[in-house]
Amino acid sequence: MAKIIPFKAIRPTRDKAYLVSSMPAYIYPKHLLEAKLESNPYTFLHVINPEFRADNKTQPNSVERFENVKEKFDEFCNNKIFLQDEKESFYIYRQITKTNTYIGLITGISVDDYLNGNIKIHEHTLTQREETFKLYLDVCQFNAEPVLLTYKDNPIVDAIINKYMKTRSEYEFCTTHHIKQDLWLVNDSEDIKTLTDAFENINDIYVADGHHRSASSVLYAQSKREENPEHKPEDKFNYFLSYLIPESKLNIIEYNRTVSSLNELSIEDFLEKIKIQFELEEKETLYSPTHRHNFSMYIGGKWYSLTAKKGTYNENDNVGNLDARILTQNILTPILDIVDLKTDNRISFMEGTKGAEGLQQKVDSEEAIVAFGLYPVSIEQLKAVADANDIMPPKSTWIEPKMRSGLTIYSLED
Repeated sequence: MAKIIPFKAIRPTRDKAYLVSSMPAYIYPKHLLEAKLESNPYTFLHVINPEFRADNKTQPNSVERFENVKEKFDEFCNNKIFLQDEKESFYIYRQITKTNTYIGLITGISVDDYLNGNIKIHEHTLTQREETFKLYLDVCQFNAEPVLLTYKDNPIVDAIINKYMKTRSEYEFCTTHHIKQDLWLVNDSEDIKTLTDAFENINDIYVADGHHRSASSVLYAQSKREENPEHKPEDKFNYFLSYLIPESKLNIIEYNRTVSSLNELSIEDFLEKIKIQFELEEKETLYSPTHRHNFSMYIGGKWYSLTAKKGTYNENDNVGNLDARILTQNILTPILDIVDLKTDNRISFMEGTKGAEGLQQKVDSEEAIVAFGLYPVSIEQLKAVADANDIMPPKSTWIEPKMRSGLTIYSLED
């Protein structure tokens, strides 16, 4: 079972929602971040970057920096840019892009579901990043970006969501990235109970995006429980902010690779080594993989199709048959001597949304010498890895939707 709770979100007034909401600060290049901060006094980026234009800056990720974040957040609340809902609610959130429509439910979800394995993961987390976000929660006492979770489609949940989507949304706006945003409030007690009961019958929830934020929220809750042995199940720290989206609405996109060196090989020698493990076919135009275990490669101004030969991977291994692992074990490590994808500065990663054109541009600009395109991981593969308590290779998936910050804030303060 999964335990979800409604909450009283702190959120922007209707007239300012489109100005407040933002992508996470790390997404923006420095020049664009500064332009947004300069031109928009309402953007949530000011909360995350409270020292913009300040002469004396504190250390990033320090207590002092987070105290300034909290002070800026309180300023937004005091100026009534943010108001807190009077009723506990669930929030239906929809994104409409040029190619996809994403619809799901923003809720609080129980830390215990994570601890007991009902919420399943497929990525390792870094202890330092967990501790940093825990410190942020300790000081700031709010969570502004939901963890993206997915679950098997449920007709009861769908029926409630569809009912509300026939009504006028609380927020309706479009971003400069051509993404339409809608938000509906669900605060009817019967609908809340229906949704709560429905999720109690859903046993498996999967983290799609936000492994560090979920792990840090659990770490924070555990520390609060240690401080307060008499804690109650309804205490806010026992839950974290989540966006629950059915599997059919999730979009898993490939995460491609570019490499800046051929390990002192000529292109001709490199191609000959690849032929040992792959069927190699030159293509006349831009090429993207068409099925599992098929890769695209761009090098020397030419596109190639690479198909892994039988015996070069273990089809019965949940991780071993992932294309990201096949590429590493058969090309990146043995031929290019790239052993650690996390630390080797010769390899870079590119989200599949940039397509084959993005890979070709990277090589043609001489930022890389070779680029590899991968076939997207399926939801079934992701679940199989998580169900087996296995871990995917780094940068195996680019998952959408990407959540906005500042639309529905979960306060940890009573």
